[in-house]
Amino acid sequence: MKLIIKPEKGFGNIEVELDEELAGEIERLSERYGVSVERVIKTALTGEFRKPQGDLEELEGRARELEKRVWELEREYAPLRFKAYGLSEDNKILAIELSGLVAENSQLKRFLRLRPERNLELRKLISYYMK
Repeated sequence: MKLIIKPEKGFGNIEVELDEELAGEIERLSERYGVSVERVIKTALTGEFRKPQGDLEELEGRARELEKRVWELEREYAPLRFKAYGLSEDNKILAIELSGLVAENSQLKRFLRLRPERNLELRKLISYYMK
């Protein structure tokens, strides 16, 4: 990996060739912390490291426990979300059918020369479930 450091002012670029091992470690740190490679290099060069406020191993263990709990909750609520999705799709189908029946009813009333009813609350409800 070739590293080129450009100063904010002036022309003196610094070129450094990094070996494969160091370049790989920089890329692993970049992926691990979700930041760019440039940011990892800048942090390493400027020394802007944050000191952990507690025992790092204890904090990592707590993070693993919390992640485990999140997956337990996910496993518990996944079937409920699936059922809710199924019900929302059923509601959408029923709203489409109801819309068709309302339109058919209004056509029959016109055919019989009756006054058609405008049920705005029903139309709002139908549009809500069709979204």
